[in-house]
Amino acid sequence: MAGTKEIRLKIRSVQNTRKITKAMEMVAASKMRKAQERMRAGRPYARRIITMAMHAAQANAEYRHPLLTRRDTVKRVGVVVITTDKGLCGGLNTNVLRLVLNAHKAWTAKGIEVEYCTIGSKGFGFVSRMGGKIASQVVNYGDRPTLDRLIGPVKMLIDGYLEGRLDEVHVFVTRFINTMKQEPTQMSLIPIPHDLKPLEQSATAATDVTSGNWDYLYEPDAKTVLDELLVRYIETLVYQAAAENIASEQSARMVAMKAASDNAQDIIEELQLIYNKNRQAAITKELSEIVGGAAAV
Repeated sequence: MAGTKEIRLKIRSVQNTRKITKAMEMVAASKMRKAQERMRAGRPYARRIITMAMHAAQANAEYRHPLLTRRDTVKRVGVVVITTDKGLCGGLNTNVLRLVLNAHKAWTAKGIEVEYCTIGSKGFGFVSRMGGKIASQVVNYGDRPTLDRLIGPVKMLIDGYLEGRLDEVHVFVTRFINTMKQEPTQMSLIPIPHDLKPLEQSATAATDVTSGNWDYLYEPDAKTVLDELLVRYIETLVYQAAAENIASEQSARMVAMKAASDNAQDIIEELQLIYNKNRQAAITKELSEIVGGAAAV
């Protein structure tokens, strides 16, 4: 059994660790509130423009935009993987990267080539170790996503689709449900899907998208309107996905650090109990030796 000095050092070490995890929990809680506000502020706009893009995908217009055209055969796929730059956020990255790995194996088994755009250092490291082809990457994009940094690398996959090099583009991201639950999600970015349930869309809204026939009168013309609309659609979906991931990251980190702080407190209490027992045993032993010596004299 360890001596009282060693136990005292262990208690002090765990106490120092608990101070760190408690501070990280408080920082994550502060960042989480701001990240959730940004994420929720963008959801109504994202929901509306995604619905409009889906309507346009079902409309019988005189101009058919290339991003609305579905290829007959899929030979090459582009994938946008959005993860965090830092760790210590529980199984957040593990869950979404497991989804990426399963999809990669399924595509590879069908003979489909895959190109990746990674947003976040964790996804970049995982895809590199997996042996995936990385067309572009973004690391250290911070706690406040900016469209200028995000859309550039993603545009390489979009250009690949317009040039005919890619047949589909998908997005893998962790969707924010609430503080205690975050859900890894795969979404189709291009071509514009007809029945996608986007980042936050009710069952009623999804039914409205998939039911009925949609047609529009375009001013000045269909090409100009659809070009602008679909650019906004792609920018909005990428930005909102990054905002959802950041909100999920801060929530998961706060929960993970709180669990670490609670575990550290439990360990401190157990070590304190062992320390007290050892100390009492040592005092009892000394008293027994004194009494025994006195009796012998």
